[in-house]
Parts: sequence; structure tokens; C-alpha cells
Amino acid sequence: MHHLYLRKSSFKRFFSVSILRRSFEEDNPKENGAPEHENNEILEVLPVTESSQKPNWKCFSYEEIFEATNGFSTDNLVGKGGYAEVYRGILKNGQSIAVKQLTKASADERKEKEFLTEIGTIGHVCHPNVSSLLGCCIDNGLHLILEFSSHGSVASHLHDENSPTIAWKIRCKVAIGTARGLHYLHTGCQRRIIHRDIKASNILLTADFEPQISDFGLAKWLPSQWTHHSILPIEGTFGYLAPEYFMNGIVDEKTDVFAFGVFLLEIISGRKPVESHQSLLSWAKPHLKEGEIEKLVDPKLRGNYDITELTRLAFTASLCFRASPTGRPTMSEIIFSTWVPST
Repeated sequence: MHHLYLRKSSFKRFFSVSILRRSFEEDNPKENGAPEHENNEILEVLPVTESSQKPNWKCFSYEEIFEATNGFSTDNLVGKGGYAEVYRGILKNGQSIAVKQLTKASADERKEKEFLTEIGTIGHVCHPNVSSLLGCCIDNGLHLILEFSSHGSVASHLHDENSPTIAWKIRCKVAIGTARGLHYLHTGCQRRIIHRDIKASNILLTADFEPQISDFGLAKWLPSQWTHHSILPIEGTFGYLAPEYFMNGIVDEKTDVFAFGVFLLEIISGRKPVESHQSLLSWAKPHLKEGEIEKLVDPKLRGNYDITELTRLAFTASLCFRASPTGRPTMSEIIFSTWVPST
């Protein structure tokens, strides 16, 4: 009973922005950062309008989400991770939801903290290309209630043999929308958010194939006066990890930019980040170096792609996964570069 009380107390802190700020500052004392990253790439600027609004979410009762998921039926289980399960549900008003439940086997306080951190992070962001938090439930465990993404993840469309081939036009839409979502996280929030786990399985698709960045369990706030964050242990997904993070635990916006570059290659090629003990980067770099970008294209497309868009995507990807973070563009430079059309 005492443990449950601590959980509720921890959760209530996230309802207060001022308390959240104070808690963050206590956990992360000021430190001197490295010099601000500079990028010597000059990219053409095109106007892009970012839309966002004040987030609005509530606390659900356990009875509501239990009924919505048909008692957390295995038929409604749509995802399972290291410490959480995701169930599809339908509220009484007909709205489809996804309920992310901390598994009972996850008694690890660190996982509990990550779960609460995800609530505190995603609960204060609102953008068309970021998963929307509808609310939470702290009865009988910890639960996140999010909008349900009817088309699942980008990974399922690219790598599931039973899924229809995702068209080139949709792939470009996914690339642009994901870029806008990351641009918002890095520059549009009151505090900079580093996602740390950008990958195809964490990009969900709405009914009209609009991409939404999800799963903020590893996300970190980065104060404006800091240039980077040093984090141990190293967490994330092999194949997407930037070298400075993998080797030294250094995290900043360029960590997400590197992963975004790998994600672009994944969209172009339809290949997984690691296949047969070979990384997607090591496979793609020789083709990029020789200018053989058409050899990168997913054969499932059967030649149905736009060469101009392919060139722009491939060029952007090659900038993103440069070994040195100072050589990579920011998401602001990417979102305003020539491969993103104006809106």
C-alpha cells in the first residue's frame, strides 16, 4: 500500500509545471557544456508553418480503460516492449485509444521512473506529428492513454511481409512529417526535448498516413544553457545510435538527427537498420559515395518513385549520419531545406 502511495505522489507532481521544473533542476545540477554546435552547410530556406496548441488531457478511471479494452483482452494487445504492453480500446464515446500499461513484472523503480518521465514529457507537447496524450490512469498500476494509430508503425509497413508495399508518395509524406515532429521537439517546446529513440517502430501512422513520433520513455529535457547531456548507461536501438552517444554517452539534438538519417535510409530502401549482421549504413554508404542512389531504392516499389525526391532524401540522409555531430544539420535546417515543400 505504501508503494502505491509513492506512485500516486510521484504522478501528481507532473500536473504542476513549476514543480516539474524544480524537480528537473534538482536532478540535473548546472554544468558547463561544450561549445554550441555549428554547421557549415548552407541550405535553401523555404517557409514552413508549424502548428501546435495547448495540450489537454485528463485522469481516467481504471474502470473506463478496463471496459474500453475488454478487460485488457489479449485480442486487443497490439504491442509489447521491455516494460510495457499496449492495448487497443474504444471509449464509450466511440473514440479509439491505445492504452500503454506498465507490466506488473516491471517492479524495477528505474522503469517506473521512465514511465512517469514519459507522462511528464508527452503530456506537455502537442503537435500533429507527435503522439497525443489523452490522459493517464494510476489505479491498479500506471497507464498512458493515447490516440490510437490505425495504421500501426512505419516498421510494420516496411518490414512485415504480409503488409502491402507502402507507396513512394506516402514514404515522402512520412519523412516530411517526422522531420516536422522532431523540429517541434527540438525548437517548438518550452524546453528542448531529445527523443533518443527515433526509429521506424516508434513512428506511428494515423488513418491518413500522417506520421506521429511516439514512445518517450528515453526522452530527455535539455536546458537552454546546456549544449549537451552526458548519459549512462547507453540506451536505444542498435543501428540508430550516433557514434558520440554510443561511445561517450553524449546526447543533444544531433543524436536524434543521426537516427533520423538512418530512418530516411530505411524509408528509401525498405531494409532494417541491421540485416544479416550488416548495418544499413555500411550497406548504403558505398552507393551514396559512388552516386548510385537508385540502388538504394526498395525493390518492392518496382521503379515507382520520383528521382528528384529520391535525390533530396538521400542527400539529406547523408548529411544526417555524418560521424561528427558538428557536420550534421539541425532539424531546423532540414525542415527548411529544399527537400521539404512549403506549406
